[in-house]
Amino acid sequence: MYELVIKSQFAAAHNLRNYGGECESLHGHNWLVEVFIRAEALGPGGMVLDFGILKKEAEGVLQTLDHKYLNDLPYFEKREPSSENIARYIYEALVEKLRPYHIKPYKVTAWESEGAGASYMGEER
Repeated sequence: MYELVIKSQFAAAHNLRNYGGECESLHGHNWLVEVFIRAEALGPGGMVLDFGILKKEAEGVLQTLDHKYLNDLPYFEKREPSSENIARYIYEALVEKLRPYHIKPYKVTAWESEGAGASYMGEER
């Protein structure tokens, strides 16, 4: 089994609506995002997928979040804009973006700080 990972980042603001603590107040993070893909076999060129393609597709998704107030985005109207749901949002968007390459993300991790992050791996696991 082969596994690729890329790291990227975005900055955004949010507030958690049903948290019951300080994070209910408006605040922001510089999220670090890790995207993992896995494959049992290598494709042409001896690669799972060109890193450049994976980075480009991930950046396209992160641009929809960068410098935004996440609570205003349609995806988060009925979902908390938590790190868990941010990881899921990125994962689901990458499923669509990577479909033409016949690969999908294995896992997405959204780090809201150096010591706190959340991952989403899809519902098929």
